[in-house]
Amino acid sequence: MIKKIKLSGNKKWLSLGLLSLMMNVQAEVLVILPESGPMARAGLSIKQGIMSAYQSSSAKIPLKFVNSDQKSIKSILKQNVGKKTTMIIGPLARGDVEALIHENPKIPVLALNEVTIQHKNVWQYSLSKEDDSLALINKLEKDAIDTVYILRQSGTETDSLSFVNALHQKYAAQIEPIDVMPNKIGKNQGLLLLGNNQWLNSLKKLPKQHIYTAAFAVEDSQPLPLGIKFCDVPAVYSAKWDDVIQAYKKNPTSMPYQRLLAFGGDAWHIAEQFVMYPQVKNLSFSGRTGQIKILSQRVERTPQCFEKTSKGLDFL
Repeated sequence: MIKKIKLSGNKKWLSLGLLSLMMNVQAEVLVILPESGPMARAGLSIKQGIMSAYQSSSAKIPLKFVNSDQKSIKSILKQNVGKKTTMIIGPLARGDVEALIHENPKIPVLALNEVTIQHKNVWQYSLSKEDDSLALINKLEKDAIDTVYILRQSGTETDSLSFVNALHQKYAAQIEPIDVMPNKIGKNQGLLLLGNNQWLNSLKKLPKQHIYTAAFAVEDSQPLPLGIKFCDVPAVYSAKWDDVIQAYKKNPTSMPYQRLLAFGGDAWHIAEQFVMYPQVKNLSFSGRTGQIKILSQRVERTPQCFEKTSKGLDFL
C-alpha cells in the first residue's frame, strides 16, 4: 500500500523533481534518420545536431537511433516502438513522413519534413525555403517595397523555385522577372538576386539599397555585396548556441549542413519539451533555426533577417 504523505515547501518540489526523474528513466525517444544511402550526409548532420544539444541538456532521456535507409517505416515502427517509447523524432524523407502518418501513430511524432496530409499526433518541422521567403516578404513589407524585380542566375533556377513560388503566392506587391541588371531602381522598388555566391559577387553596379537575396547565396567566409539583405538560420551567424558550435568543431562542414546541425538541435529541444511536459501542446521559443511557434500540427519557423554592412552582418 502506498501511504499518502502531505508535503510542503522544498519537500514538495523535491517530490516533483523525483517524479520527473522517474518519468525520464521510463521514457525513450526513437530517432528515425537516414544514416546511409543518398540522404546520409543530411541525416548524419541532423543526428550530430541532436546529440550535441542532447549532451548539453539536463534531461537525459534515453535516445534510440534507427537508420531508415532501405527500410520500410512500417517495419521500423514494428521493430522499435515499445512500451518505453514516449516520442519519435523523424523520419526525414517526405515519402517516409507520409508512410508514418498512414501507420496512424499513437504517440507524439516530430516529423522532420512537411507533407500535405496531417495527423493529430504528428508535428511537421522543416527548413523549408518557403519559411525563408515568408521572412523576406515581411522585410520587404517593412521596407515599403511595392515592386520587386527578380534577377536569377542562369542554370540555378531549380534551387530558387520553391522560394520564388512562395513569393508569388504570399506577396501582394508586383513581382517582375528581369534578364538584365536595371540601371537604377525607384524609392519603393527592390531587387531580388537569386544565384550562387560567386555569381552574386560578380555583379557590377548594384543599387546602394533595397537589394535582397536568398540564404543559399551565402557561403562560409565568402563576401556579400554591401547593403544586401537576406533571411537565414541564426545559429550559423551567432555564437549564442554553444552546442551548434561544438558540433561544427567536431565536424567542420559547409553552410547547408551547418543549418542541419542547428535543425537537429531545435528538433531535440522541441522533443524534450514534449516529453518533459506532455500536457503542453503549444510552444514558442527563440531557436537555433529562428523563432519557433508550435500550434496545431505544424511547427512555424521564422528565420532571422540580416543586412551586410561595412562592419559586418547586422541582425534586423
